[in-house]
Amino acid sequence: MYADANGIRVHYEVEGREGAPWVTFVTGIANDTTMWDGQVPVLQDDFRILRIDSRGHGGTQATEGDYTFDILIGDVLGLWDTLEIRRSHLVGLGLGGSTSLGLAIEHSDRLLSLVPCACRAVMVTELASIWPELVEQVKAGGMEAIAETTVQRWFTEEFKVANPDVLDSVRTQILGTNPLGYFGCVAAFLKLDFGNLIERISVPTLFISGADDQRGGPPTVMQDLVGMVPGARHVSVPNAAHICNIQNPDGFNEVLGTFLRQPVE
Repeated sequence: MYADANGIRVHYEVEGREGAPWVTFVTGIANDTTMWDGQVPVLQDDFRILRIDSRGHGGTQATEGDYTFDILIGDVLGLWDTLEIRRSHLVGLGLGGSTSLGLAIEHSDRLLSLVPCACRAVMVTELASIWPELVEQVKAGGMEAIAETTVQRWFTEEFKVANPDVLDSVRTQILGTNPLGYFGCVAAFLKLDFGNLIERISVPTLFISGADDQRGGPPTVMQDLVGMVPGARHVSVPNAAHICNIQNPDGFNEVLGTFLRQPVE
């Protein structure tokens, strides 16, 4: 499905029970809506599910130049307005997790709850240093130039050996990313600095990490964020690295489903 929102053409998917509470999933960098395929079956009986491709990713239009998180947040809000979604649970991983944090800072009134996964609120030097080289590789050789190294970074060794079909599907997501979208989102990442602003978040919040995530949003980083958001909790999914919802969908779904099904005011 496609809709005009925030000045671009946004690709999205809607599934689940009509009239049920909305759950919105926002994709990570170099991912598309298929990254959430493992979550839809366990939620569709109880929720109306919206999956969004981030700007320049999957089927969503890319624009030239640097993106900011204000732009990415505006894409989500714009689609909600187009679809007349007043309030929704919000789940995002990586880039989508940081987008979700930013949206919650200024627009908690639009949220039923917040689930940022494997993400950060502030860019750090150890991460900032890797992005320029990746951008140069894509400029020289397209998304193919980084597809394999990215897949290797996102999962544990044991999982990669045992699940070549899953790695193939993730490679497809990476290769389907528009380079302009990749460059734009990297620029947003490099300027990421929500800092203490996340103290403004005023909805039920669950941080989820992959226990084996070493870089994107490690458990230690997510636990630190918990202390800044009133009433927030953190759960680390075992046997999972950065893309924890794909590597251990059963563990992720149990944590997410339990949280989303809690009564909401």
